[in-house]
Formats: sequence, C-alpha cells, structure tokens
Amino acid sequence: MSDDRSRTEVTRLLAAVRAGDRLALDELYALVYQELRLLAHRQRKRWEQTGTLNTTALVHEAYLKLVHQPRLAVSTPEHFLALAATAIRHIISNHARDRRTRKRGGDVCTVALTTLRAEPRGLLPVSDGSLDLLIAIDDALDRLDRISPRQRGIVECRFYGGMTTEETAAALGISATTVKRDWVLAQTWLYRELRDRV
Repeated sequence: MSDDRSRTEVTRLLAAVRAGDRLALDELYALVYQELRLLAHRQRKRWEQTGTLNTTALVHEAYLKLVHQPRLAVSTPEHFLALAATAIRHIISNHARDRRTRKRGGDVCTVALTTLRAEPRGLLPVSDGSLDLLIAIDDALDRLDRISPRQRGIVECRFYGGMTTEETAAALGISATTVKRDWVLAQTWLYRELRDRV
C-alpha cells in the first residue's frame, strides 16, 4: 500500500466498513489482496511440507474471519493488516491443533527453545515437527494478552504478520521505540513461559 492513491482508497473503504457497509469490505479485500497474500505466503514458507492450508486458502480463511465480525473497527490500512495477522495466527494455530490431533500424540518431537530467537522480521520456521511449539506459543499469547495486549499485538504483527518494526508501529499506533522494547520483553516473557512446556 505504498501508492498514495491506493492508501487513500483503502482509508475511504475502511471508513465505509466502520459505518457498517459490508460491500465495502469486498472492495477492500480486492485492494489489499496482494498484501494479504504476502502475509499468508510468509506463513506458508514456514511449513516444510505442503498441506491443505496453502497460501490462497490462508488468505481466504483470513478474509472470512474478518468479514464475519459484526463490526470491523479498523482505522488505518496498517491496522487492517494487523487484524489480518491476528486472523492468520488463529487459523494457523487451529490448523496445527487439528494436525496434532490427527497424529494422536505419536511422533511428537521436542523443539529447542533457541528456535524462538526469531529472524529480523520475526520469522520462525515451523514444520510438522514443531506443531507443539506453535500451539504452545498460541496458548502463551492468550496468557500474554491478559498481561499486555499491546505486547500480544506486537508478537502477532512481527511473528504472524512478518511485519517490520515500522510497519508494526503504524499498525498499532505506537512508536517504533515502543515496538522494539516490547518485542524484546514479549520474547523474553514467551521464552520463560515456554521453557518448561515444550
């Protein structure tokens, strides 16, 4: 959404969505589809094996999750992408839970927590062997939300959305300095939470 005209159109559509115009959400989806594909593709690259949850399916499921909210309170294009990252988190976590359930606990691999050290954009490789880690992170984020919703949002944007510090700051309406500080704090908290669980 670097193009000013696209950004203006997205902002106009977001206002219409906030006013309850469900058709505007379809127009918005068409405008941000490539951005959503990029978010979904970043997540799909984490999975080493192909499965039923491909990039297109992830984008469509994220859209459906957003469209079924009674009122979508979104103020900026970046905020919309942050909500999409949250939707993607839930979809991927549910997908991981389903896959783990199908495995019925067999061949569960332990994963070293050193893998929590995310790459600069917050990316962490996730494979079938680390489903337990992904589910544990999702559960931990639910607990973190009770302590610091802002830190939970930062983790969703950075880890699930693959957003940069600046993109995360814009999405959440906070400073880049706050994102950097809270990202470190959230990673430390998650590490302590997950140390004995994974």
